[in-house]
Amino acid sequence: MAQPDHDLPKDAPDLGLHDPLAESFPATSEGRALFWIAVLFSVFQIATAAHLVDLSSQIVRAFHVGFLTLLGFPLLAALKRKSPPFKAIAWALALAGIVVAIYQWWEFTPLILRAGDPLPRDIAVGIIALITVFAAAWWLMGPALPVIAGTFLAYCLWGQHLPSPLNHRGYDFSQVIDHMAYGTEGIYGIPTYVSSSYIFLFILFGSFLERAGMIRLFTDVSLGLVGHKQGGAAKVAVFSSGLMGTISGSGVANVVTTGQFTIPLMKSFGYRPAFAGGVESTASMGGQLMPPVMGAVAFIMAETLGVEYVEVVKAALIPAILYFASAFWMVHLEAGRHGLKGMAKADLPSPAKALRENWHLILPLAVLVYLLFSGFTPLFAGTIGLALTVMLILGGSIALGLPEGVIRRQRGPGRDAAGTGRGLRGAGNPRRTGEMPGQ
Repeated sequence: MAQPDHDLPKDAPDLGLHDPLAESFPATSEGRALFWIAVLFSVFQIATAAHLVDLSSQIVRAFHVGFLTLLGFPLLAALKRKSPPFKAIAWALALAGIVVAIYQWWEFTPLILRAGDPLPRDIAVGIIALITVFAAAWWLMGPALPVIAGTFLAYCLWGQHLPSPLNHRGYDFSQVIDHMAYGTEGIYGIPTYVSSSYIFLFILFGSFLERAGMIRLFTDVSLGLVGHKQGGAAKVAVFSSGLMGTISGSGVANVVTTGQFTIPLMKSFGYRPAFAGGVESTASMGGQLMPPVMGAVAFIMAETLGVEYVEVVKAALIPAILYFASAFWMVHLEAGRHGLKGMAKADLPSPAKALRENWHLILPLAVLVYLLFSGFTPLFAGTIGLALTVMLILGGSIALGLPEGVIRRQRGPGRDAAGTGRGLRGAGNPRRTGEMPGQ
């Protein structure tokens, strides 16, 4: 059975930033426009990943960032329920971001020919690109990341005035902007490349599975397996978070999906509220370590080290299992100390029945794992896994007579990737501070 949608709590509007089941797109003309922008974003990423549309990596990265700003600014304004003037500013920044992408596409060859000697309009567009990236990172993640990135950017501009050995030879303003806003360095460096190729595809894959009912399947299996054990409520939280981590790759998304159910459940069975929240947050953070869909850092690590993603998956498997095993053991000890029993087994769902009714949801994940461990690239594996998800879950349900509700309107995937992507834009901004072109 697919898990139903739910509305955003009025006192917690930011929940929709991470909750794949929250109705985050407003029921207005603006919300419909944002929804179709997310659909267009997803189609663009799938088309480039499957090589249905062959574009230069630079152009793909530029449009990836452009779509993130076009979707991100207005969506954040809507979720945070900002005033109309604030929303107007958000749309202005959004349009500025997509204009930067269009400029890089239109001027792609001329930009290459005049690399190192940018025109005034190139400098103007580059400044706009940096402003939109810094603004998006600040708004989504707070001041810490933009301040750190801005400090290094300031070092590029004025580092020659520092005392030795902290100083450098000095760089022209146009040289700094050209390096940061064009080419495959600066804001279009490795984090952007990984986000535009692997991360978005895997987040889209996980979002489709979540929307199709995988969260409910994981919860039912967890309840049936460990819910009746000593401290069963907290063990369900650990077990379901581990399963959820296989498709989400995000600790925060893990908390707001499984935590909505497990935290009240733990409190109702006698766990202290602080301990219940701690168990869920600790277990959910492990979702970034749990293969096959891991956190963004795992993809960046593979690209930076020049190793196959499957090697990172192999290296993470045992630590991930040990992480959840230790959390499971601590929960068991806490339950034993306070005499906390499990739930009545008769009231719990049957894991075997849940798997029989939702076996089709396991197939895309199984195929993804098989392809990764068979030597195929993450890009190929993710594309095939996503295609199988669409065909099997969304289309095949009619032919196979799968449970009602499997065919669902997919409203979350493009939005789910926006938060990760905007953070990576800021994190990848002033890279290799001491390696400017022409040094």
